[in-house]
Amino acid sequence: MNQCLQITFTPKNDLEALYEFIQKQASKCGIEGTIQTVDKTIVRVMACGTRDSIEQFLDTLHKGVAEKKLDGIEIEPFLKDRDYR
Repeated sequence: MNQCLQITFTPKNDLEALYEFIQKQASKCGIEGTIQTVDKTIVRVMACGTRDSIEQFLDTLHKGVAEKKLDGIEIEPFLKDRDYR
C-alpha cells in the first residue's frame, strides 16, 4: 500500500548538502517526490512510496536530524495528486 507524506522543517546548515543527503536517502529507500525551499527558511519534502519504504526514509531522516541540525520537523499525510516520476 502506498503512502504519501509532507515533511516540513527549518534547516540551520548548508541547503545544498541537505538536499543531497535527502535525495540520496530517498533514492536508497525507493521514494519518489519533491524537495523545495519555501520562504528561504523552510524546506518542504513531498515523499511517496510503500509504507515500509516511507518508514525507512523517516527513520533515516530522524537519525540525520542531529547531524544536519534541523528544527521544527512536521510530518503530515497527504493525497497524491500528481506523478513525481
